[in-house]
Amino acid sequence: MKRASTWALLLAAGLACASVLHAQQNAAGLQPIDALVSSRFDFGLPAWAPKPLEPAANPTTLAKVELGRHLFYDTRLSADGSMSCESCHLQERAFTDGRAVSEGVTGQQTPRNSMTLVNVAYFPVLTWANPLLRHLEQQALVPLIGQEPVELGLAGKEAQMVKHLAAEPIYRKLFAEAFPEANGEISLATVVRALSAFQRSIISVRSPYDRYRYEGDVDAVSDAAIRGEALFFSERLECHHCHNGLNFADTVLHERNKTGEIAFHNTGLYNLDGKGAYPADNTGIMEITGRAEDMGRFRAPSLRNVAVTGPYMHDGSIATLDEVIDHYAAGGRTIAKGAHTGVGRTNPLKSSFLPGFALSAEERADLLAFLNTLTDDQVLRDPRFSNPWLEKDNAK
Repeated sequence: MKRASTWALLLAAGLACASVLHAQQNAAGLQPIDALVSSRFDFGLPAWAPKPLEPAANPTTLAKVELGRHLFYDTRLSADGSMSCESCHLQERAFTDGRAVSEGVTGQQTPRNSMTLVNVAYFPVLTWANPLLRHLEQQALVPLIGQEPVELGLAGKEAQMVKHLAAEPIYRKLFAEAFPEANGEISLATVVRALSAFQRSIISVRSPYDRYRYEGDVDAVSDAAIRGEALFFSERLECHHCHNGLNFADTVLHERNKTGEIAFHNTGLYNLDGKGAYPADNTGIMEITGRAEDMGRFRAPSLRNVAVTGPYMHDGSIATLDEVIDHYAAGGRTIAKGAHTGVGRTNPLKSSFLPGFALSAEERADLLAFLNTLTDDQVLRDPRFSNPWLEKDNAK
């Protein structure tokens, strides 16, 4: 019952957010949040990269992005002033946190690993296993006011948050510039819209692999990485079926693919009862759909910057990329003892794209070399995405 109530709360949070946004949009004569259009914002993309879609009701602007950047790093967006969005999304780790699961202001842990925010603008569904969360404007409410688990802990304290933000002189200017149609109102709705705009702006398309594959720079990657690319996209390894395209993920939406694609997969990470069972607090989209066949199905994450986003898998239960390769090479993970004992390779609900494979030591090194070429060092230090409060402190 606890998990059912958890998802009821998550869905309620999304609906509450949508209700708040719809009310503000109606007052301002804006379109519904779910009407998507091509963005007019200058993301600084190379010609080969498509622009993301965005809600017509919340067009990305430089003013919103800058406001959102300030809010993202502001601990006033937590109940006790101890955490910000950055606490679980560090720029140097491609906006992940390096922990198996994250911890909120009360010490309560999230059930899942913190996903990267890089290129989140290209995903038509958000988080590991909630097909109902389709917009950043909805998802942002979960860490802000969600109660199961508590993350930033602002449920029932929204007025306190607004008061604290209004006391900061710079916010009066930033909100006025970002939301002239709302007369610069500081509210939960405008906070959510600004946070969403900032997150959409975090785009990574400058990795060595991008320069090699899309821009013709043959010196951008090593011979080993090129051999690793061939392995990755081979039918022998099958990696590319779930990790392909712009984001190295098979869930995608952008101006050149407006229909979008959504997929969830069971990778044989667990098999507790020999019938495919996953741990009760992490059963994948089955928690939403209620369908037995959806047990253990999670969204394939982007592999961009994967070398810095460990630990891996939806619950952070695999520490290194080497171990991830072991898992897929085996066709599913075997856990020999403990509460999660089971042979994932024989999970009857496992994806058909995980038959297993064998790699020589050289091939493994080549595959890792390829995966390392997906790291975009620029996005890890780009000042457009960095902490503005530190910049102000350093300027004093």
